[in-house]
Amino acid sequence: MSDGFNTVPGDDEADAGSVAGAVQTYLIGLGLAVLLTATSFYIASTNLVWAPSIPVALVVLAIAQMGVHLVFFLHITTGPENTNNVMALFFGVLIVFLVIGGSLWIMAHLNQNMIPMDQLMQMQR
Repeated sequence: MSDGFNTVPGDDEADAGSVAGAVQTYLIGLGLAVLLTATSFYIASTNLVWAPSIPVALVVLAIAQMGVHLVFFLHITTGPENTNNVMALFFGVLIVFLVIGGSLWIMAHLNQNMIPMDQLMQMQR
């Protein structure tokens, strides 16, 4: 068993025999997720941050939110036993970016590959 200082949230060694430790990890994650969500709504609805930098602040808070979910709920850590989980996560992110990038590329080039409207109208007659 570890001493608590050399482990990360979601580490299987630290949480293996302790249901209370697992629940505590989820509650800490929930608290951080709620705090980050409330902060996002607060920043978006007040003049606390300079108006043009609000999107940047929201992106930073969203990235922090993703980090909280990955560590506290999905238990994705950098330990050697989690190598497959990290690789699967990166592969999933790669697939998402390929699908989004391909869709944007298709939509951007759609007008160039379409037949002009006057030719389309002549074909329908």
